[in-house]
Amino acid sequence: MTRIAAHRGGSALWPENSLLAFRSAIALGCDLLELDVHQGRDGVVAVIHDATVERTTDGRGAVASLTAADLRGLRLRGLDGTSSAEHVPTLEEVLAAVAPSPAGLLIEVKGPSPAERYDELEERVLAAVTAAGLQARATIMAFDPRVIVRVRELLPRMRTSFLVDRAAVEPAGVPPEVTIDWARETGATDVGLQYSLLNERVVAAARAASLTLGVWTVNEESAMRRMLALGVDVLTTDRPDLARRIVAR
Repeated sequence: MTRIAAHRGGSALWPENSLLAFRSAIALGCDLLELDVHQGRDGVVAVIHDATVERTTDGRGAVASLTAADLRGLRLRGLDGTSSAEHVPTLEEVLAAVAPSPAGLLIEVKGPSPAERYDELEERVLAAVTAAGLQARATIMAFDPRVIVRVRELLPRMRTSFLVDRAAVEPAGVPPEVTIDWARETGATDVGLQYSLLNERVVAAARAASLTLGVWTVNEESAMRRMLALGVDVLTTDRPDLARRIVAR
């Protein structure tokens, strides 16, 4: 059975990566919540997609230059672009909201730039997840294979997902099923692919490698139906309401 993951909490429905989004996605019955984490200046693990705050908040600057207090003072933009009542949550706040529910977590570890990693962010994420008692319900994800390797060093039994987008595959001139080999080389338990990469050969390769197969970010009904027909394990979407209706039919 395909599990539905609310991308950034369901960013087509609520302010992305907000406590409102995560609580609403839980109420909707989503199987999984997908979120992104960066690290602030004082080591706070902030739940936000971008390395800077301009796009999603009423503030300015790099997340790495801001403290927990700075981030709490920012207001997330609503769907209409105006400031909402929602602040940038910490990972601990999101974990506390999720803990009473049955929902799982897909936590994407970001960096200050595509080529950089935050010092000890993996340690802080794993410590927070463990302290919240959610280790068995969480998967740590990253496009950077170094993050996957580090998580495995710190907590070998932690589920990990290696993420791959089309921009990484096309320049390499390789067929999409090679992404499964890339994921295996990191030691990941899962692979998360941009959905346009998926075909029957990719699915067969993932099954042969015993990797859990996820796709992102699937927002159109026709694409959702195709992914479901291919039998993906996890479908990540900004429209979890639509995805759940389709799965229920």
